[in-house]
Amino acid sequence: MRQEEKTKVGISVGDLNGIGGEIILKLFEDQRVLDFCTPIIFASTKTFSFFKNYFKSNIIFNSANRVEKAQHGKVNIVNVWNEDVKIEFGTENYKIGEYAIKSLVAATKALKNSQIDILVTAPINKHNIQSDKFNFPGHTDYLAQELEGNSLMFMVADTLKVGLLTDHVPVKDISSNISVELIESKIDTIYNTLLKDFGIRKPKIAVLGINPHTGDSGVIGKEDDMILRPTLTKIRESGKLIFGPYSADSFFGSNNYKNFDAIVAAYHDQGLIPFKTLSFGHGVNFTAGLNRIRTSPDHGTAYEIAGKGVADISSFKEALFTGIKIYNNRKMYEQWSANPLIKQSKKI
Repeated sequence: MRQEEKTKVGISVGDLNGIGGEIILKLFEDQRVLDFCTPIIFASTKTFSFFKNYFKSNIIFNSANRVEKAQHGKVNIVNVWNEDVKIEFGTENYKIGEYAIKSLVAATKALKNSQIDILVTAPINKHNIQSDKFNFPGHTDYLAQELEGNSLMFMVADTLKVGLLTDHVPVKDISSNISVELIESKIDTIYNTLLKDFGIRKPKIAVLGINPHTGDSGVIGKEDDMILRPTLTKIRESGKLIFGPYSADSFFGSNNYKNFDAIVAAYHDQGLIPFKTLSFGHGVNFTAGLNRIRTSPDHGTAYEIAGKGVADISSFKEALFTGIKIYNNRKMYEQWSANPLIKQSKKI
């Protein structure tokens, strides 16, 4: 691959007291990764020199003060701060939360300005990032504000893709947040991301019920019969292959999920518990529906093992390469869509 063709991957460092620094180091110690991308870490050379010495890494950094100074074939660090930062692994600290946001804001700005092609985010602590200037439940909500499109938390692995109607919503508020408009919007986003980002020409999508046993004909809730079923019928009339609603308690255990390209869950735990059970360590959180690409590993800061040198890089590595694949698929789709001869011969 020519140097100019390599995907420029921006990386926000997440919580410095967690495992973010360790998994970033471990991934790029493998020089073969640099054959596929040019990594640009938004942090500080001083901070990563500390990580390098602490974890006894042989990695060599290219330090830069601007994204434009990043070099192909090297692991680049754009200095977002220059002061020394006290790292205390496994400890929650609001000051460390501020550095996580500095990294994220700088990386997002570079993404918006097309200075990087994709963004991979290391895990943050959703509690210590809160402030008067930053008041978001997490990465997804912040990126939804900063980037164009309708964001959707889309958990992806080789044989399983799960999207959510509602994500970081308290359980008591789930049903009141689900509307016809929301269902139509989220399914449309999932359908389009399967088409454009994953190259699936005729996606098959399963939808899980809102209530236990999809409401048992109204005995355990009326939302499935009054909102979900009529909306799915309407969507099917447009020609999309949408199936359900299915009872969530047996859907994954019966392996029914293998018959579909994606599954739509009504709320966070309904989708993420089976997803992480079936694919933990290899799953990726992809923020679908936006005009830019962001991925992250499917785990958190892992304070309990931070600093011990035992963190597994599998999910972070998957996040990196999934982002690159999505970027390339999106470019191919745009080329395909721009060719009128192809569009006439192959209707989607």
